[in-house]
Amino acid sequence: MSVHPFIEAEKQGGHSVKRACELLGVSRAAFYARRTAVPGPRAVRDAELAERIAVVHARSRDSYGVPRVHAQLRQDGQRCGRRRVARLMRALGLAGRYQRRRRQTTVPDPQASLRPDLIERDFTPDAAAIDTRWCGDITYIATEEGWLYLATVIDIASRRVVGWATADHLRTGLVAEALQQACARRRPAGPVIFHSDRGCQYTSAAYAELATRLGVRLSVGRTGQCWDNALAESFFATIKGELLDTRPWPTRAAARRAIFEFVESWYNLHRLHSSLGYRSPADYEAARAA
Repeated sequence: MSVHPFIEAEKQGGHSVKRACELLGVSRAAFYARRTAVPGPRAVRDAELAERIAVVHARSRDSYGVPRVHAQLRQDGQRCGRRRVARLMRALGLAGRYQRRRRQTTVPDPQASLRPDLIERDFTPDAAAIDTRWCGDITYIATEEGWLYLATVIDIASRRVVGWATADHLRTGLVAEALQQACARRRPAGPVIFHSDRGCQYTSAAYAELATRLGVRLSVGRTGQCWDNALAESFFATIKGELLDTRPWPTRAAARRAIFEFVESWYNLHRLHSSLGYRSPADYEAARAA
């Protein structure tokens, strides 16, 4: 005999539902929920929360894991625990995208004049004001037309990509265009440091002349030490894991359009950063300016 008819028989025989449930190891809540076929408050809340989780995950381009989904839900006014979010994401089959290590693209210049490291691995957001310390690097994207190279300039305080450029070559003009764009967009009120690795593009005489003309002090990390430029490395791991490595790119133009949309419409404006207290670069800058 199934649990439900047995309890009903016990009840009709003058026995309490409580006692019958105890004998069978069934909670009274479960009995009444099954009897009425009405989901309980927790099940209803789980269904509502699961729907919101699916929306947040889709809005993140299927990239957010539990911490960022939970942070976004809290910002949207949803009261829920991280473990509950994790349980519902597992039930929905949702997971975040994880970063892969990238290859080295810049080639150290052994003949370059020695420049100081003015950052010394201090990439904490509150270490300096916005537009006083920038960093950048170069990465590559495989397309059916050949390689496309991406150079960036990132504000260390806000994590915002303030300048970027793409090209089909690795000459100094690529990194120069990214720096010029950053200065034109941001127009720093005072001196700004730009930190990079010792790639020959960044240590060239032409780049040094451009930096001097723009009022930018150049800083470089040590040869072969990826942690000396960890923030720039982290951005490339993010854009590769969430965009560039997720699909094939038939043309350089298609890849560039996708990079533009990712950086300008998603990463700078909406993507949550754990180092910023789960805020976007735009929200973080607005909060600091208030």
